[in-house]
Amino acid sequence: MKKIGITLLTALFGGAVALGGYKLMENKQSENASIEERQDVYFANNPIKVSSSGDVDFVQAAAAVTPAVVHIQTTYDGSTGSSGGGADPFEDMFRDFFGSPRSRQRSPVQASGSGVIVTQDGYIITNNHVVENASKIKVILPDNRTFEAKVIGRDPRTDLALIKVNGTNLPIVKLGNSDNVQVGEWVLAVGYPLSLQTTVTAGIVSAKGRNIGIIGEEESGRQGYYNQQQPQVRTGIESFIQTDAAINRGNSGGALVNTKGELIGINAAIASQTGYYAGYGFAIPVNLAKKVMDDFIKFGSVKRGYVGVTFQELNADIAKEKGVKQITGLYVNDVLENSGAQAAGIRKGDVITRVNGAAVVNSADLQERVARLRPGDKVQLGVIRDGAEKTFTVTLKDDQASVAKSGSKRSAEEIYNRLGASFTPVSNSIKQKYRISGGVVVTAVHRGGLFAEYEIERGTVISSINGRSVAKPEDIDAALAAGSGEMIRIKGYSPDGSMITMSFPITSNR
Repeated sequence: MKKIGITLLTALFGGAVALGGYKLMENKQSENASIEERQDVYFANNPIKVSSSGDVDFVQAAAAVTPAVVHIQTTYDGSTGSSGGGADPFEDMFRDFFGSPRSRQRSPVQASGSGVIVTQDGYIITNNHVVENASKIKVILPDNRTFEAKVIGRDPRTDLALIKVNGTNLPIVKLGNSDNVQVGEWVLAVGYPLSLQTTVTAGIVSAKGRNIGIIGEEESGRQGYYNQQQPQVRTGIESFIQTDAAINRGNSGGALVNTKGELIGINAAIASQTGYYAGYGFAIPVNLAKKVMDDFIKFGSVKRGYVGVTFQELNADIAKEKGVKQITGLYVNDVLENSGAQAAGIRKGDVITRVNGAAVVNSADLQERVARLRPGDKVQLGVIRDGAEKTFTVTLKDDQASVAKSGSKRSAEEIYNRLGASFTPVSNSIKQKYRISGGVVVTAVHRGGLFAEYEIERGTVISSINGRSVAKPEDIDAALAAGSGEMIRIKGYSPDGSMITMSFPITSNR
């Protein structure tokens, strides 16, 4: 009997040591696990409940999600050009999508938004513009628990930010797959609109892959989209999920979920002339958010690769002008020197129609897919060349590679001269026609300049350069200086009234 007791005690002790060792190893591994891997562990033990009919209904989806959608309150010291307290000449016309109106006062001001808890130990995904330049970030859970948060990383190019609170066993929202989202499917928007408590609204997915031209643009650049952005960002990555679920100021950074209670997007902007719900909201796809979050955790910053082409979205008119039969896809204007595209054999005049097997209709389709990858990753591009389909494997290069090869940065004056154009401020009638608060008109295009080279015509209206609004010729120098690398990005309207977005290198490759 004594031997049995000793044997049993030895077995229990051995089991405890083994379990402890396993737990120690598990904790060690979890430090290096991705957001999705951490979620897999949680939902293996805490599956989302399914109704007796076999499908998750709105009630159950809302119940699964709302505990992990948080209220974010930010404080600004009033001394910086911040999201909450910076002075802005257009503040009388615009209010922040995520909360309180801007103020010129120097005393501390507050704003608010939403966020989504994605790990039990307190990682929270939200919008960059919700927490940008905040001196204090307070997170309030639906059960009234309150935490101070710190910023892990911000990415103005996707308008995403990852923040962290010191918590344990926090409720989380399951990450879904935004590639599987279908136009017409039901979705729920969850957040804290208009300083209300947790609010759930329902709607459908109205469209996918929307590029509305606001990331990297000042609010004043284009009226009707309410969202505060970082004006000095050169290139925004947009491929929004569009929904008609009611979204208002304060929903920014909140959850867009499917009826399974899975996160498919982060609410970021609304289309409205008043700043309040007018029918359409826009969310950042969760598949892009996954990559951004994991980069912040693993590297401390977003690692982004680039293909190395400048392109133009095709339609019937542009296809006719370029002499191609394809009326959808991206027409390659140039292939940048020493880029992955050049090494793979992509040529000027190719039409990009697929990326990793998925159809490319507009720039958002390519941008968002590539933005999920890192330098060194490979991407398959399907192109039409001379009427034949070809596939090229492109190894992405670091998006700073062109900067390193360019030597010293050119002065704004030098770049301005390279444009080869003259400008004048837009008239009031043009402002009203295009619903813009300012811009410049191209009054002359000089032979040998970049504008002539890239067929930017006299009469073109330019609302922004390198993501910075321009209202008079003097603004162009500052906008050119705000750019990085060897590329210029302009937005505006062609003389026939169609919206244009163009990117081209400072140094001609033609």
